[in-house]
Amino acid sequence: MRFPTLAAVLLLVATSVAQTKPMTNTSNPKKTTASAATNWRAIHESAIIVDTHADTTGRFLDEHFDPSTDAGFGHWDLSRAKKGNLGAEFFSIWVDPDKYKGQYVQRAMDMIDSVYETVAKHPNEMVMAYSAADIRKARTGPHKRIAALLGLEGGHPIEGDMGLLRDYYRLGVRYMTLTWSNSLDWAQSSGDYKKDADGKIIDPGMTDYGRQIVQEMNRLGMIVDISHVSDKTFYDAIATSRAPVIASHSSARALTDVPRDMTDDMLRALAKNNGVVQVNFNCGFVSNKYNQETDQFAKDHPDEIQKLHELEKQYNDGKIDENQLQDYQEKLNSQIPRPPLSDLIDHIDHIAKVAGVSHVGIGSDFDGVPCLPQGINSVADLPKITEALAERGYTAKQLDMILGGNLLRVFADVEKTARQMQAERK
Repeated sequence: MRFPTLAAVLLLVATSVAQTKPMTNTSNPKKTTASAATNWRAIHESAIIVDTHADTTGRFLDEHFDPSTDAGFGHWDLSRAKKGNLGAEFFSIWVDPDKYKGQYVQRAMDMIDSVYETVAKHPNEMVMAYSAADIRKARTGPHKRIAALLGLEGGHPIEGDMGLLRDYYRLGVRYMTLTWSNSLDWAQSSGDYKKDADGKIIDPGMTDYGRQIVQEMNRLGMIVDISHVSDKTFYDAIATSRAPVIASHSSARALTDVPRDMTDDMLRALAKNNGVVQVNFNCGFVSNKYNQETDQFAKDHPDEIQKLHELEKQYNDGKIDENQLQDYQEKLNSQIPRPPLSDLIDHIDHIAKVAGVSHVGIGSDFDGVPCLPQGINSVADLPKITEALAERGYTAKQLDMILGGNLLRVFADVEKTARQMQAERK
């Protein structure tokens, strides 16, 4: 399980880049109707709900977590996924770049294996999926199963090797987030910007080799994911990719001023690319007020923040286990009020209005964040999002698109582009 700390949230706030242009309304949902509000549950139950980012993989591997049991903590298990009518989950293959330096590939392989083993233990509830058609097939018939997919979070596990990229695809990885919070030789991240002598952010974006990686992902049929990347890397990826791209777990910077979120200009560019932004549920990415209160907490409790830093170092050095670090992180975060669910809905609504309702979905970051908005305690609470959107006037068709239809469209377009490129190569 991977939880960003209070200190990490503060860094995001401190290095934020404000959006530069006002919102334009390109796709207003209709006004609330009684039928929409009344039928939201039927709409939710009939939709194929696709969540593009969960860090539950770390629990499978490190905690030997069996999702058929309710461990009493965490955000994801089979019982709660069924209650939320989850149709497909992209399990994150995230390799800590500091803790596993020199072991990136081995760690990634172990994580991939943990997903396959988990699915194999629960064949009546889960099935591995490799395409948009596989997701639809898993949700067809009386005995629906949850489609399990793999997303590589950060390009560092390919170690700059195009052959490894192809190997990950062969093993089932269907998207790669170009960077995590660490920059690579071929792409700049939003998580570790450097500044020049005048304090201006240095953003080199993507190199020629980075562009070749994007092109090879297009040819393979691997979705290009631009969550975590720098602004220039985003625009370089958009300009390079022949297929639609996704942001697997990002929100709107106009509402929450952190560099992980996307500006309105970026949203419009992604819409032109026909991609989709999967909104992140993390409190720090959907609420400025939460970040301000976190900042104030850190100022008022310097000793506790220092202890947090010490525990992080001990964890990275292998002296304490992840649970000890998480327990302390959760203790600190519990002292900061969670933002209301409406803040999360505001992000979905904003992206729908700026980019268009065809370009927004959900990328929860379950089991990878320390704080979720009020009312969202686990995957079981996904219906509350549908209900809230219906109350704002989204139609059945629009809700179906947001819950998973948009992602399925992008996935199919990526596969179509791959077939075209493979034919051209032949």
